[in-house]
Amino acid sequence: MKKLLFGLIIACAACGSSPKPQAQTSSSPAPPQTPTVNVTTVQSLELNRQIKLPGELQAWQDTAIYAKVQSFVEEIRVDRGSIVKRGQLLARLRAPELDTQRSEAEAKVRAAQSQQVEALARVSSIRAQRLEAEAKLAGDEATYQRLKSASATPGVVAGNDVEIAQRSVEAGRARIQLWQENEKAAQAQVKALEGSEQALREAVRSAQNIEAYLRITAPFDGVIAERNAHPGSLATPSGVPMLRLQQVSRLRLVVSVPESEVASVKPNATVKFTLPAFPGETFTGVITRSSRSLDAKTRTMPVELDVENSRGRLAPGMFPEVFWSANRPRPSLFVSPTAIATTTERTFVIRTRDGVAEWVDIKRGASMNHQGADLIEVFGDLAPGDQIAVRGTDELRSGTRVNVKQPQGQTQGGK
Repeated sequence: MKKLLFGLIIACAACGSSPKPQAQTSSSPAPPQTPTVNVTTVQSLELNRQIKLPGELQAWQDTAIYAKVQSFVEEIRVDRGSIVKRGQLLARLRAPELDTQRSEAEAKVRAAQSQQVEALARVSSIRAQRLEAEAKLAGDEATYQRLKSASATPGVVAGNDVEIAQRSVEAGRARIQLWQENEKAAQAQVKALEGSEQALREAVRSAQNIEAYLRITAPFDGVIAERNAHPGSLATPSGVPMLRLQQVSRLRLVVSVPESEVASVKPNATVKFTLPAFPGETFTGVITRSSRSLDAKTRTMPVELDVENSRGRLAPGMFPEVFWSANRPRPSLFVSPTAIATTTERTFVIRTRDGVAEWVDIKRGASMNHQGADLIEVFGDLAPGDQIAVRGTDELRSGTRVNVKQPQGQTQGGK
């Protein structure tokens, strides 16, 4: 009986220490949490940045000097690096055939002058004979008139004498007409010889002008950058130039401005540039000319700057690095680089309106540092002051409701 009672006590103790069964719970999901998004604002700012563009220094004037006629170099007075003044004799050439042509033309002029003198003498002779014939005709006419008056009285003058006097007058008149025609012909010959002499003189003058080409002079002040001729060498109007003259007291700085920065081309603006030959030094040029058209291959616009070089330190052919001030004619919209999300299909920022996220497609523009912060210019359906997510990501889908958190110190609105 005692053993049975002890067993019941142990069994009851075991039943009291056994674990209680877990209650059955439902598996319904927890309600989704609304994400919190740190936002910033779209800023309206004037793009004002400096970009580095390559440039090239060119001579203000650059002329290749050739011989105007085929000739031989008789003397050359300059060499590479020579500083010359306008009108200074650079070289003297010689062309023997030109001397022959000039001599022949001068001989023809002298011959034409002799013929002209002979023709003038002939005109004078014919004029004298015409005057003599006119005097004789005047006498014959007087005789004829007297005889004709006397013949009115019968028996005073024979009729045959009157007729002879009349025939003499007619012959005299015919003789005078002939001399007049001869004189006109002689005068025409004189005029023809005068024209021939003038033409021959022009030929002489042309030969003299060509001979003047044998003196090569400097067309402007500058420096001889190249010399390819020596005494005795053949100089021709084509091929390799004899000399190359460059004006370097002022230079042209040619900069190819990208299409996106063409609006920043402002005439008379001063632009800085540096050169590898002068580390640590800064030079300046003034925007003076632009092509007003884009290169179809590079999509750039060539712009020229005038650079003073009176000291001659700079040289054509140098490649400077130009600090180009890029700006826009009106303010642009800027956002933080982290706010831009990019996928394979689109580039966008996430704007929040009334606690709802929406994707806004944008296009990137220029980058700029503003008050120590890096910003990127954007173009799209945005307005200054729009709130956008500080960090753009495609994980935050458009249409998602969000809690907006404005970072401390973030300014609202634009500029």
